[in-house]
Amino acid sequence: MLGASAVEISASIESGIRESALAPGDLLPPVRALAADLAVSPATVSRAYAELRRRGLIVTAGRHGTRVRPRPPVAARRAALRPPPAPGLRDLSRGEPDRRLLPPLGRHLAALAGAVGDPVSYSDLGVLAEMTEVAAARLAADGVPTPGLTLTSGALDGIERLLGAHLRPGDPVAVEDPGWASLLDLLAALGLRPIGVPVDDDGPVVVAVAAALAAGARALIVTSRAQNPTGAALCADRAGDLRALLTARPEVLLIEDDHAAELARVPLHPLAGATTHWAFLRSVSKPFGPDLRLAVLAGDETTVARVAGRVRVGAGWVSTVLQRLVLSLWADPEVSALVDRAAESYERRRRALVAALADRGLPAHGRSGINVWVPVDDETSALTTLRDAGWAVDAGALYRVAGPPGLRVTVSDLHEEEIPALADAVVRAAHPTLSPHFTA
Repeated sequence: MLGASAVEISASIESGIRESALAPGDLLPPVRALAADLAVSPATVSRAYAELRRRGLIVTAGRHGTRVRPRPPVAARRAALRPPPAPGLRDLSRGEPDRRLLPPLGRHLAALAGAVGDPVSYSDLGVLAEMTEVAAARLAADGVPTPGLTLTSGALDGIERLLGAHLRPGDPVAVEDPGWASLLDLLAALGLRPIGVPVDDDGPVVVAVAAALAAGARALIVTSRAQNPTGAALCADRAGDLRALLTARPEVLLIEDDHAAELARVPLHPLAGATTHWAFLRSVSKPFGPDLRLAVLAGDETTVARVAGRVRVGAGWVSTVLQRLVLSLWADPEVSALVDRAAESYERRRRALVAALADRGLPAHGRSGINVWVPVDDETSALTTLRDAGWAVDAGALYRVAGPPGLRVTVSDLHEEEIPALADAVVRAAHPTLSPHFTA
């Protein structure tokens, strides 16, 4: 780290992240120590760190010091990307769908190649009329109104555009705690301040949402079901209580993320329309493939118009080729059957792991989706113990604002015959004082 001014010091640290000299999670020197090394005032280093925090590159966590964020918003050299798993290590950390259960695209792409007509111009591009009609019908079947509808390049792209259309840097945002790690990284990059809202199996705790709104949160982001990382899903009663709370706070921007969509095996209980400005996002990536960067965004007319306008002056549109591919997948009964089998498989494996942990005296959370959240005494110790036993899972610190420690286990690549051994290892790692209970 070099520099004689706050600008030079912050640029040096950013360069270190970009060049992989500073890795995600690396500890930075204390302010006074770095100031002494560089022969500058502590105030200069403090300004440099403040700028890096504002831009979401670093995070300060009290006595744990100042560190590079787990996913800082600056591209690093390819060598710094996630390395392949070690030989013999079962990797259950990635949070991705099972590739074996994703629909093959070849036949649909071939049919699309024959169906696409002459090249189109910029003025012809946008949301296809057929996409609007079909997407609105699919949402209506789940009780989601569509006074306005547009497309974004995935759920996170939609959330970023929604926040940019309604909020300004420094604004507080109520988010689930634990919650989606990528969302927390996005808020940091946008200069927004997260207010953590505890989550139980039925979704965000109502009194905590009320407290966050009373503390000034200008937006609330809720996962409808298959919440990442806990698997929470809004039940009817919780949704009703939240709607009543939000109806009294019409100025709050409400964002719902239904990323699991067709993979969810629990009913949808939407909050759509509870506030003046709201949006409901449904991505196609989890059921149909991560490379299909398309999400349907429904919302009030003003919010949708703002998002569509931002798309128009930026990327312009979501590719009509991609739109036609998604329409083809939605219309194929064989694809629907495959997605249904995938949902059943995830449900079976997730439930089996939660049950196996419960049988061994360790409560875990996983009501829906592809992840299980396991409370632990100490994340670092638990991760090390599991890795030594041959299992890689994700650190809960990536997903927490202020909540207690935990681990995220993804079941999409987990074989059913592995569950007993994994459960034994997790129990030993989570609470070393407990002995796994073995059943005949």
